Amino acid sequence: MFKGSITALITPFKNNSVDDDAYEKLVEWQIDSGTHGLVPCGTTGESPTLSHDEHHAVIEKCIKIVAGRVPVIAGTGSNSTQEAISLTLHAQNAGADAALVVTPYYNKPSQDGLYQHYKALHDATNIPIVLYNIPGRCIVDMTIDTMCKLAELPRIVGVKDATGDLGRPLMLKNRLGDSFCQLSGNDDTATAFLAQGGHGCISVTSNVAPALCAQMQEAWQKADMVAMAKARDLLAPLHKALFMEPSPAPVKYAASLLGFGTDSVRLPLVPASTAARKAVEEALAFAALLPQDANGKRVA
Repeated sequence: MFKGSITALITPFKNNSVDDDAYEKLVEWQIDSGTHGLVPCGTTGESPTLSHDEHHAVIEKCIKIVAGRVPVIAGTGSNSTQEAISLTLHAQNAGADAALVVTPYYNKPSQDGLYQHYKALHDATNIPIVLYNIPGRCIVDMTIDTMCKLAELPRIVGVKDATGDLGRPLMLKNRLGDSFCQLSGNDDTATAFLAQGGHGCISVTSNVAPALCAQMQEAWQKADMVAMAKARDLLAPLHKALFMEPSPAPVKYAASLLGFGTDSVRLPLVPASTAARKAVEEALAFAALLPQDANGKRVA
């Protein structure tokens, strides 16, 4: 259902409010650059610190700007099942193509609790649901058995896998086949994930390197390993730099260098440190992504 490079969009802020102009500019650039899908209000979009009104407005704005040109997978997860249902119903009614729902954080539910959470969400809505398994942030780790049980529900259509375990996509594919969509949640292993049976990546890096990320995914689909490896290698330092410190602080700094709003984040996150900024600048330069003048010098 979903494949390729799907951007987990940042939410630009100006004076601690959502910067609508920067957001629209970013979304249009993503589409113009060949991005295959967009995720508003994921963790990269700082959903934990958005008010419900802001969350709704950002999703509605993304859907309106996109106007059907690429799929929109709205982030609607919560550690409260009823809140996740409410957010998902809003995304459904706003016209999102699917909902990305993270495993409940902090509560630490059992595998049966995870199943019941997603089943309640599935039964209360009519939108395709992509599971989001990220034990590094949520502590809980959804097992292959639980995913397979959930996949029996008709609108549980895939998973964003941010476990870093490259054995999982192949194990899941062997049990569910190719119809269950598997998307990497880790930029640094995106190509390895494809080789293990994945279909694409929900990417942080593609906020600032949308064309390269899309080209890398398309090269894989065309079995052009030379082009895929070239893009992979150019992106590697950027993947590392963008996760030197808690995301999305580094990627927001990178986006600000490219003209997409400020590097402002909301507490308890803080802006990227001097060391992280230097690493981001070097990685952007390595991938030839920083604006340059006619003489090849960086434009401030």
